[in-house]
Order: sequence, then C-alpha cells, then structure tokens
Amino acid sequence: MDEQIRIILIIIISVSIFGLLVFVFVKNYLKNKISYLLEEEKKRKSK
Repeated sequence: MDEQIRIILIIIISVSIFGLLVFVFVKNYLKNKISYLLEEEKKRKSK
C-alpha cells in the first residue's frame, strides 16, 4: 500500500511541476506578444 501511495504522490508532484512550468512559459509568451502588438498599434496610430 505504501508503494502505491508513493508512486501516486510522485506522479502528482511531477504533473504539478510540469503544469507550473507550462503556465509560466505561456504567460510570458502571451505577455510578450501583447506588448509587441500594443507597440505596433501605437506606431500605426502615430503615422
């Protein structure tokens, strides 16, 4: 029984860490993309 609980905990922790990493990368990507699009919009309006 202890072996099963240990394996389940390892899987849950691994999935949590992977999900957190994916979340951080996606968040940074979207933040950079939005900043880029806002800069392009400002340049277009100023012309």
